[in-house]
Amino acid sequence: MKPKVYFTKRTDPDALLMLYEALEYSLQGTVAVKLHSGEKGNQNYVRPEFVKPLIEHVQGTVVECNTAYAGARNTTDKHIKLMEEHGWSKYFRVDILDAKEDLELEVPHGKAIKKNFVGADIKKYDSMLVLSHFKGHPMGGFGGAIKQLSIGCASSSGKAYIHTAGATKDQYKLWDYVAPQDQFLEAMAEAAKTVVDLFQGNIVYINMLVNLSVDCDCCAVAEDPCMKDIGMMISLDPLAIDQACIDRIYQSKDRGREHFIARVSRQNGLHTLEAAEEVGLGSREYELICLD
Repeated sequence: MKPKVYFTKRTDPDALLMLYEALEYSLQGTVAVKLHSGEKGNQNYVRPEFVKPLIEHVQGTVVECNTAYAGARNTTDKHIKLMEEHGWSKYFRVDILDAKEDLELEVPHGKAIKKNFVGADIKKYDSMLVLSHFKGHPMGGFGGAIKQLSIGCASSSGKAYIHTAGATKDQYKLWDYVAPQDQFLEAMAEAAKTVVDLFQGNIVYINMLVNLSVDCDCCAVAEDPCMKDIGMMISLDPLAIDQACIDRIYQSKDRGREHFIARVSRQNGLHTLEAAEEVGLGSREYELICLD
């Protein structure tokens, strides 16, 4: 059977709860909520008030990992401070997963990478809710569920390892080892699979197609959105939901569509979906169920 992807045109906090209930799947145990805390200066990241009802519903802990580039989130102390400034700590328990150490995960039969390094505190959680602001990305072309699983869950050194396709874990040498673009995208897919395997598939994915900039929330200086909000989706399949989001954008009649697609094409972003399918991360075919 094709995996189900539920879609709503609504973009409000109550719609997130509606999507979660429509999925008819309950996250069990201690729930990690992986989202993007937003780089300092970024105007497009999803605000905590928007996701508050859903996070409270699943009784989740907001989790993040430090970055591998200079900014306001590349050390635990700075990241915690920014989480406070952006309001995450006001409403939720917050956990920087790589604050103390890394957890090494094997990548069986990996072509781009042989290992993945995630924040070790990820072991504290039984399940995960992946809340992704779907948008463009300067390096990956686009960012959604797969990016949250890979780069998002990777520790600071793990991010360097994925970006360089296994050349280095040293964040200070990140830009000395430029991996071929397709290898970087393949490394993301392989890293994402290790996180899915770690949780034995006990993960729910929500993609929010709002604030559709060609730039990521990791950009301190980002372009304003080039497209109108499209809606939100939920699924148990990370590849299916990312494919469904890409399809919605490519099928859109929005005048900003071409600018967004140009960013995806420039970085060969669709290869991420191809690589994810190859490693068995999910299905590019899906059943889209519209709720409104």
